[in-house]
Amino acid sequence: MSRALKPGQSADLYLYDLRSGQARLRYHSADLLFEAPNWSPDGSSLVVNGNGRLWRLDADAGDLREVPLGGVEDINNDHVLSPDGATVYVSSEDGHIHAVALAGGSASRRVSSPKGDRFRHYLHGISPDGSTLAYIGLESRPDGTVRTNVYLLDIESREERQLTDDAFPDDGAEFSPDGEWVYFNSERGSRVPGHAQLFRVPVAGGVPEQLTDDERVNWFPHPSPDGRRLAYVSFPPGTLGHPEDRDVIVRLREEDGSVRDLMKLFGGQGTMNVPSWSPDGASLAFVAYPIS
Repeated sequence: MSRALKPGQSADLYLYDLRSGQARLRYHSADLLFEAPNWSPDGSSLVVNGNGRLWRLDADAGDLREVPLGGVEDINNDHVLSPDGATVYVSSEDGHIHAVALAGGSASRRVSSPKGDRFRHYLHGISPDGSTLAYIGLESRPDGTVRTNVYLLDIESREERQLTDDAFPDDGAEFSPDGEWVYFNSERGSRVPGHAQLFRVPVAGGVPEQLTDDERVNWFPHPSPDGRRLAYVSFPPGTLGHPEDRDVIVRLREEDGSVRDLMKLFGGQGTMNVPSWSPDGASLAFVAYPIS
């Protein structure tokens, strides 16, 4: 079921300028709870989801415009744009990943393969050449446990490769700009439940490398277009999962490993789930959900 705004709550889309250190409120809605902004490859617009649908917004001015989904029902906040900007790949509540023409006018195409009713696909990244998707596979097991692991999916052949295979909760799988790494958040190495930190693993396979190690709960790593920075959402210590309506911090990890706060806001789930850098690396897009 799609999320809705609470009484007195709004969804506010901010564009944060890394050069000036200023956040500009680009779009405010007291009616539609929208989430997870992607920037178009040409920098002219953004796409967000809301009420199970997909919406497009010009970067400078104007209102939301619905993007026809070509028959896909009820998408969630996991969606990415192809490098040429022609296709948007979406995760649907049917548990699958679909390809949709951003311009509309054609039927969608399912690109994920069935793995049974207990398996769901949550999309987070696309390779720089547009050939491969990175997603989190969520498997509900007969013993009542749930496993989440990082997978790669070849779009044309639909062949898949599993990059992690363990019981550690993983999420937010996203490619590096050179296509050599997949970044993700995970509870591997944690001594307490929910204490997610940021990692990366070679696309060729190997042992994940830990990138953050602090008292906060860190989710959804987004590498900058030049690969030198990593933006992410940081939850308070003790947070379980990535809930909505929390005081969070949008943070930036620099190339030397230092971390700085960009903006504190009321948000969490939906704030910055998917790739959200502008193509020139100058700006970040994210959503706050203040309650008056």
